[in-house]
Amino acid sequence: MAGSHGVNGGRVLEWIDKAAYACAVGWSGTYCVTAYVGHIHFTRPIPSGHMVEVRSRIAMTGRSSMHIVNEVLSADPREGVFTRACDCLVIFVAKDTKTGKAQPVPTFEPRTEEELRVHDAAMSRIELRRAIETEMDKQTYDGPSEAPRMITRFLAKPMDVNWGGKVHGGTAMEWIDEAASACTMEWSGENTVAVYAGGIRFYRPIQIGDLIEVDARLLRTDARSMQVVVHVRSGDPRSGRNALENAIHATITYVGVDLDGVPLPARPFVPRTTEDIRLAEHALTLRDLRAEYAPKPLIKPLIGRRS
Repeated sequence: MAGSHGVNGGRVLEWIDKAAYACAVGWSGTYCVTAYVGHIHFTRPIPSGHMVEVRSRIAMTGRSSMHIVNEVLSADPREGVFTRACDCLVIFVAKDTKTGKAQPVPTFEPRTEEELRVHDAAMSRIELRRAIETEMDKQTYDGPSEAPRMITRFLAKPMDVNWGGKVHGGTAMEWIDEAASACTMEWSGENTVAVYAGGIRFYRPIQIGDLIEVDARLLRTDARSMQVVVHVRSGDPRSGRNALENAIHATITYVGVDLDGVPLPARPFVPRTTEDIRLAEHALTLRDLRAEYAPKPLIKPLIGRRS
């Protein structure tokens, strides 16, 4: 994970996005864009040198959307025993390649007991996602603040391109993890790892050559965790940074760890400005909503298997 001796969380999300994209395109038969990545559980770090397997499968479909469940497993090649490192839900929307508008997709009809279970689990997350989006829409981030913050700016490079000529969603998620990791490491003075991401929402595509601004801001600390909000903004660099528009919004939870990966107490952040206090309460509300709606698990417990 980011900041520890292994693969960073952003790179893991990039792998997931590529595998889920292949699953979505295979089902829809057309170009697709990432709309949402959520319920991301980072179970453990993936050590460098491990064999990695990414599994993606359709959970349910809407008119033009596909809800895809993803798992990342890894194993020491000397032992060959795969265990889960991360799981999440990714939603793609199918696009007409000529008009760029949403395109209907074939309906997925679950038949097996496992397919029905996963479908029900995906359905149980819809109302929670709407409640979270409503809560997020109430927030503003432009008032006086003393919160720890990390802002990076750069140009989107040709190597960041996806199959549709825009910036790859997985690449953008790696940007998010890098900025949030730097923010939490600077605040805590420790290596930090991502343990959970409640949702990454994609509002608009990012063009190659755009000026990118990744803005990571600490919202709240608890006994061990640090909750961070990240905004990715983009636009024509000739128009200047003040013309950048929101492209992606994410909330991620990190913990500090020692050299052995043991979680450490978080350095407390005490909000004092009106906006910082409100956003700290907002972070707590998001957590309470997840507890209130209690969605069904997408993934069954996994017993380690050999390759």
